[in-house]
Amino acid sequence: MGASITAAAVHKQYDEAIAAFRRLIPDPGLRSAFTGEIDGFMRRCAAGVWQRDGGLGPRHVEYYNAIYCKGNPVPSALYWELASAVADYPGFQPPGFFQALIRHDRAAGQTLSRRFVDTFTLMLLLFAAADDVVSEGEAGFVNACADALSALCDQAGVPGAAARVHIPDFVTPGVRSGGQGREAPAVDPSPSPADQAPEPTLEELLAQLDELCGLEKVKADVKSLINLVKVRGLREKEGLPVPPLSLHLVFLGNPGTGKTTVARLLAKLYHAIGVLSKGQLVEVDRSGLVAGFVGQTALKTQEAVQKALGGVLFIDEAYALASHDSPGDFGPEAIETLLKAMEDHRDDLVVIVAGYTGPMETFLHANPGLESRFNKYFYFEDYTGEQLFQIFQSLCAKNGYALDGETEKTCQAAFQALFEARDENFGNARDVRNIFEQAVARQADRVAALNAPTRAQLMALTADDLPDFPGKSP
Repeated sequence: MGASITAAAVHKQYDEAIAAFRRLIPDPGLRSAFTGEIDGFMRRCAAGVWQRDGGLGPRHVEYYNAIYCKGNPVPSALYWELASAVADYPGFQPPGFFQALIRHDRAAGQTLSRRFVDTFTLMLLLFAAADDVVSEGEAGFVNACADALSALCDQAGVPGAAARVHIPDFVTPGVRSGGQGREAPAVDPSPSPADQAPEPTLEELLAQLDELCGLEKVKADVKSLINLVKVRGLREKEGLPVPPLSLHLVFLGNPGTGKTTVARLLAKLYHAIGVLSKGQLVEVDRSGLVAGFVGQTALKTQEAVQKALGGVLFIDEAYALASHDSPGDFGPEAIETLLKAMEDHRDDLVVIVAGYTGPMETFLHANPGLESRFNKYFYFEDYTGEQLFQIFQSLCAKNGYALDGETEKTCQAAFQALFEARDENFGNARDVRNIFEQAVARQADRVAALNAPTRAQLMALTADDLPDFPGKSP
């Protein structure tokens, strides 16, 4: 996987794969039994995969809660519930419906059970990649499970050979059990386009945009831009004239205000409406474009452009390209190379430049070509105290921590004071993340001193766990 697969994408891939297999089952009773058992069985197997490496994180919880089929109950496990399921995993047991599949195959001369082994194997490899790698230990577990199911098929005389998926192909080079020796990210366990998760729809992407905390003006601007592009495409189909339109954007705002997140969503939105062929986001800063030798900057910038073709090139702190006054600086060379690439690839490349408002205005005036190509501005305002608290609540919920009423009041007051005391070093959501991580560390020190802490104590974050930060009452 070049980039992490989101929990939403995991759910889609799982739901589509299971739905496709379910449609192959002709017997209504068997189909019903399969539907009722499959989610619980696959979640148990996911716990077995993750037991091979340990080191559970928030994404494992998100993946676990993404394992459900449409129409079945949606899980809402917390971190500690998953940790218990992984620690207490009893070992692999074939599900009841699998023996029923075998009996059906023997009676009808079909191979549904063997086809299920392939589907099952690919799903487990997908779960194994929750931490962006597939270790030898995880692959070994998947292989043992697939072998156990295939052996049942062999014993029953089901036609066909063992599973066709070659599991070693999915192991990340240099990664052993425990995630040690990582040398490269894991491959996406999807051997062909037919097995890949469907692309998110325009409606789903807009829903993700709406779920972001705050940013109301940015959300409205994004939707207006998407509507403009959609209508422009409709006018082109009808042979109507369309005015020139630049899709390149300027994001203005302080750090931690969601600029990269919105850029990633915009890349997917542009892809969903047919403007971009791929919809990926490539994020760089000055160091990713500028080199220290004559001629090397152009090559470095061209390399970044090539990676971004079909998607969005997001340049954070873009003003740094024009902020060096020395005659030997190569920032201007990067700008010139970038402008040429924007012209050469104007039909399949979008560039978004981002940074503080003042320095970005200076940057855009540094070259006439920049002003002409970047004429749409999105302003990212600082999060309010209430929004900072909402972000903190979201981090707690996603990671299995709970706040009581008094702690909530303390947090609300502290984040409001943090907002009101903000200065040029204010980090918005980045500050919230730092505060959350420090609170978790302090909570761990407190809970570790308890004798046999309860589940509630393991989950509870108290006001005393909050680190000292501007705004927190002593």
